Amino acid sequence: MSHTIRERNKLLARVRRIRGQVDAIERALEEEAGCERVMHMIAGIRGAVTGLMAEVFEDHIRIHLVDSENSGELAKREAAEQLIEAVHSYLK
Repeated sequence: MSHTIRERNKLLARVRRIRGQVDAIERALEEEAGCERVMHMIAGIRGAVTGLMAEVFEDHIRIHLVDSENSGELAKREAAEQLIEAVHSYLK
């Protein structure tokens, strides 16, 4: 995935923030934090993961479908199928 390599540092920073959020939930559960606090933390992680996925989706669309002047129709169809499969998997 060339676009994940190009945006590697930005994506890794997002993943590290998500890891930090997951660690915070673990600490909160160990400390027997209230349900409301834990639910808000989980919602934050969900939003962070959704944002990460949206960024990777967007890059995939731009690089493999929109800006793929050097790619043939077969490559574009394959990229579209990959995207569709990923969306279906994500939305399950």
